[in-house]
Parts: sequence; structure tokens; C-alpha cells
Amino acid sequence: MSHTLETPADASSGRTPRSTRSTRSARGGSRSTRPGGATAGRVETPARKKARQRSLVLRGISLVVFLAATFFLLLPIIIIVFTAFKPTSEVNAFPPTLVPTEWTFDNFTRIFTELPFARLIANSFVFAGGVTICALVFDSLVAYALARIDFRGKNVLLIAIIASLMIPFQATLIPVYQLVSDLGWVNTFAALIIPRAADAFGIFFLRQFFVSLPRDLDSAARIDGASEWRVFRSVVLPNAVPALLTLAIFTFVNNWNDLLWPLVFTTDSEMGTITSGLTLLTGPGGIIPYGVMMAGSLIAVLPLAIMFLFVQRRFIESVATTGLK
Repeated sequence: MSHTLETPADASSGRTPRSTRSTRSARGGSRSTRPGGATAGRVETPARKKARQRSLVLRGISLVVFLAATFFLLLPIIIIVFTAFKPTSEVNAFPPTLVPTEWTFDNFTRIFTELPFARLIANSFVFAGGVTICALVFDSLVAYALARIDFRGKNVLLIAIIASLMIPFQATLIPVYQLVSDLGWVNTFAALIIPRAADAFGIFFLRQFFVSLPRDLDSAARIDGASEWRVFRSVVLPNAVPALLTLAIFTFVNNWNDLLWPLVFTTDSEMGTITSGLTLLTGPGGIIPYGVMMAGSLIAVLPLAIMFLFVQRRFIESVATTGLK
């Protein structure tokens, strides 16, 4: 059925009246709608329903595995935190408890009275910070030469540096100690820092990043009259900040947590670091005060956690852009 609708404008202009036609669907039925006017969706088939249920089960299993892995990774830190606030009687009690029934700060007081802990913290900052600064300077210079300068024997030198990564540092520890002892550097910061002023991993890591930078930047700077040092300082380094920051974090954390190196090259407790100083903790009868040790460990972790919170955005950015040109 059709209806003709004539308006005054049509009558005055002589135009043909507009018509509206209401038609039904070709199948002779109207489309079904949900309450509220929404068109009903397709009926879910058994296969589609089974696939959706399987997806939900896999997501649930993945979530459970993720939470379990996270819990086991954080469990040592949880134990350190709770043990640091336990009194000695509760630390040595059996069966052990996770959450302390009585919270105390005595362990944090004892760590500063039984050890020169403030000096150990300062030594750790000097040791880890000094090695990090030296490594960034020397590693970046060597990496720049291997990545951006052509000279005879460059590939042989690169292979030798990579091959040195396969030599465990324990194999060279005694010769290095003999050399440091002959120089009279034992119990000095020179013994802790200078042998680690450059690192093969840092050189290789920065070299790979420098290779990924476009050489057009170097060419443009040289056309403007920039020297090799100016290209390195003003062109390459500013574009390599994410890689330098990543190397700085790895180097600082590695040396901050190192136990063997400061334990070998320092015999004076005043020259030790946090890790080597905690080994000196012994109670009456040789009993180790675990509460005091956990308090010291918690204090040792805090600088690393704070540092990562400040640089995490750049760190994640550097990891995400690794290998991209």
C-alpha cells in the first residue's frame, strides 16, 4: 500500500507529490527485535560456545600461573621485609611464622651499632658509582671506534672482545689480585674500581646500538666541519641515551650486589661494602642474627628500587627499541 503526501510547497511549485511506501520484507515477515528495539544477534552455535569456553579456561589458567609465579618471585623479598621487623626470639622460634606477631625496629638499630654500616653504604655508592661512570666513558669510546670508524684489524679486535666474555672472571681473579697487591692498592678504592673500569659486555652492547644509528648523522656533522670527537659527543651520544642508561643500570646493580670482588680486595672492615660487611655479622656462640642481617639486606635493596622507579620509563624504552633501526 502506498500513500501520497502533498505539501503546500509542492502545490505552489507544481512539483510531483512525494510518496512513501511501507513495504514488508521479501520473506513476508518482520525482523525480530530484542526488548528495547535492538536487533537480535545470531544464535550461538555449539562450536562457537565451546571455543569461547575454552578461551575463558585458558585465560583463567594463565592468570593463576601468572599470580603463582609473581608470588614465588616476591616471596624472598616478603620474607626479608617481615624478618627485618621480628624480634630475635621470634626469628629463632619453631615453627617459623611469616608475619611477625610483635613488630620492632631493634634490628635496624643494631645494624648501625654492630657494624660501621653508614660507612659501608658510602663505600658501596663510591664503588658501584665509580665503576659505572668509568665503564660508560671507556665502553662508549671503544664501542664508537668499533662501530663508526674503519681501521685495519677492527673485526679481529671485536672478535677478541666477544671471546673474552666466555672467560669467567674467577679465572683471572688471582692474577688481578697479584697485580693489585704489587701496586699497593689493597684496601683502596683503586683496587675496587680500576680493574673494572671497562667491560667487554658493555663494549659489545654499545657497539651494537651505535651500529643501528644512521650514518647520515655523522656525514652531515662532518660536512659542517665537526671533528671525530665532536661527532661522538654531540651526535652519537645524545641519540644513545637509552642504551647508556640501560648499561648504567646493569653495571651499577651488578657491582652493588657483588660480594666476591670487595671481599677479596678489601681486608679492612672500614673499606668493605654492604654485601661484604653483612658477612661479618655473628652473634654469641657464632649464631648469625638473621633479623639484623635481613634489616641490612632491606636497606641495601632500597637504593636500587628507588633508582629503578626514577629511570624505569627510559629503561623500558631502551629495551623496546633494541634492534630497531
